[in-house]
Amino acid sequence: MTQSAANAEMGRYWNEVAGPRWVGRQAVQEARNAEVLALLLAACKAVPGERVLDVGCGPGATTLPLAQAVGSTGHVTGADISQPMLAAARKRIEEAGVANVSLVLADAQVHPFEPASFDLVTSRFGVMFFADPTAAFRNLHRALRPSGRLCMAVWAPIADNMHWKIPYEITIARIGPPASRDPHAPGPFAFADRDYLNGILTAAGFAGSAITPTRFHLFGPSAAALAEHVGLFGEVQRLMDEKQADAATREAIVKDTEAAFAAYATADGVRLPGTFYLVTARAE
Repeated sequence: MTQSAANAEMGRYWNEVAGPRWVGRQAVQEARNAEVLALLLAACKAVPGERVLDVGCGPGATTLPLAQAVGSTGHVTGADISQPMLAAARKRIEEAGVANVSLVLADAQVHPFEPASFDLVTSRFGVMFFADPTAAFRNLHRALRPSGRLCMAVWAPIADNMHWKIPYEITIARIGPPASRDPHAPGPFAFADRDYLNGILTAAGFAGSAITPTRFHLFGPSAAALAEHVGLFGEVQRLMDEKQADAATREAIVKDTEAAFAAYATADGVRLPGTFYLVTARAE
């Protein structure tokens, strides 16, 4: 795997912490973001014969439907920094009997993708973790053919996503706010500032960028299943680790979150309103 020293910490996190946790909860994790997947795939408009790069492909939830969309004359390359998640993707692809997919263990910021070889670069929440995002998107830009397109989903701010906002406020109330840090540091909300993200894409050589707030509902089979997530991933988990919260405090935060999420229960499960940015641009 090609990986920059700057991204070594993210590599460790996704290989040793988040990746194994994600794979262990794969069904719940993918159900959470099913609406985002459908919206992103519709926006990608992949067609037969295209070559696609799926950045941060994880266990392959986006990779497989893209491979089906481009058909036997097309090809999808799934790239991820996490070996456990790629192993799950490989199993999924093999079980589906899909032959037009390649999986690569790679840090997309520096990996030497074949220049001008893709019609589409896409990602569902896989591009917010680069140590140097401008360098990363320059690298992805080089991989696109002239007039190739970028289409990806990144998180809008915490305030626009109840599944993050509610537990984050609960956690701060119990253990206090986090230490001050760069709002653009690698993490789920690195691109919550649309002007910042647009500047990165422009500097990387992309044109015609559009960053569109897109509403959706995050789904869970129960409030308990969704609450469990906050202790394992993202800003709440990081804050609890930063404050060295003990087991009892962590359990109390998850229980308080479960109670709050219960207000969003429906006959079909828990549905929490959220927003992501649908990001589109083209290579020049």
